Amino acid sequence: MLHATSTYPCPTYELNLNVIKTYIGRYDFPIGYSGHEVGLQTTCAAVTLGAKVIERHITLDRAMWGSDHAASIEPQGLIRLIRDIRTIEVALGDGNKIVYDSELPIMKKLRTINS
Repeated sequence: MLHATSTYPCPTYELNLNVIKTYIGRYDFPIGYSGHEVGLQTTCAAVTLGAKVIERHITLDRAMWGSDHAASIEPQGLIRLIRDIRTIEVALGDGNKIVYDSELPIMKKLRTINS
């Protein structure tokens, strides 16, 4: 199931992305997001809220005639969106707090008492 607001383009204040969390808590299947807004940031935010499927309209030119084009993304935007979502997925991690090897030298330095 994909959360969407059916305005083209949808203003940011009508996106109500927190509905994604509500659906995740209510249903036992993957929840996604169908974005009709201008820009990519809020689609990326949907991923941080737990959206497992993303749907965006694509166009060759956002200035073309028709209601969908203004809310669509061009091929370069699609490439950026995929790149950013993959970066977010890695950054979100698995939710378990661990100390990374790269942190150990800094921890040792900060915990050393100078006399």
